[in-house]
Amino acid sequence: MLKGSIVALVTPFHEDGTVNFEKLGELLDWQIENSTDGILILGTSGESSTMTHEEDDAVALYTIERVNHRVPVIVGAGSNCTQTALEKSLKYQNMGADALLLISPYYNKANTQGMIRHFTTVADAVQIPIILYNVPGRTGCHIDEEAVKVLSKHPNICGIKEASGNISYATNIARYLSDDFVMYSGNDDMITSMMALGASGVISVLANCLPKETHEIVQDYLDGNVKASLEKQLKYLDFIHALFIEVNPIPVKQALNYMDKEVGGYRLPLCEMDEEYAKILKAAMEDLGLC
Repeated sequence: MLKGSIVALVTPFHEDGTVNFEKLGELLDWQIENSTDGILILGTSGESSTMTHEEDDAVALYTIERVNHRVPVIVGAGSNCTQTALEKSLKYQNMGADALLLISPYYNKANTQGMIRHFTTVADAVQIPIILYNVPGRTGCHIDEEAVKVLSKHPNICGIKEASGNISYATNIARYLSDDFVMYSGNDDMITSMMALGASGVISVLANCLPKETHEIVQDYLDGNVKASLEKQLKYLDFIHALFIEVNPIPVKQALNYMDKEVGGYRLPLCEMDEEYAKILKAAMEDLGLC
């Protein structure tokens, strides 16, 4: 499984709200040129929750073809409907995705057995790796430790993006990590901390703006230079906090626009940042010379 920084890429839009594929291609090339180790498309940062299935498919296919095996491409295929997750997963596998990210079934709030069966249904049907996605702040539920213990043994379930921000939970599930089941930090302010628990890297919002630097936080740790990793983690902490001062991906798209990446706006119910929050974000970026 992949080690390093995997960018949870935004989806750029035109002014009329349609997907800006030209800009998407520029972002993909820029990420790869700046040491990103993998691309996650159609995640939370990609706003797929406000896109149609047809748009999701078009973005996934474009990304896979544009990247063209330069780095691994992971496609978000999750749903709170198991059948929908299954159909999307098979479709993206056939497009050429290297792996899939499957979120826990939000709103339904399945019990442990339902959670296990949800993920296993998809894992039994595909031949590419699946990464579980635990983000209770978004879904209203979490993948409990017993479910992780069981799912970690499935040959097609090869990792978990842990984005609860709960270091105690992360410590408990770290017991199930192995060569066949890895963990990625889902929180940019905890990359070094999570790697101390055995994480293999990060699936990152920060990497949208600082791909090389986020890669270096992870690589320094992997190379045994924990001090350098921690110094970089702390250097960018104020900017990381600003990227989450409002719900993701509102601040990160604003940050990219401040960097003249021209990724456009949002789809409702997401909208522009509060003016005071935007000032805080811009100040944090100016401190780093980003705008």
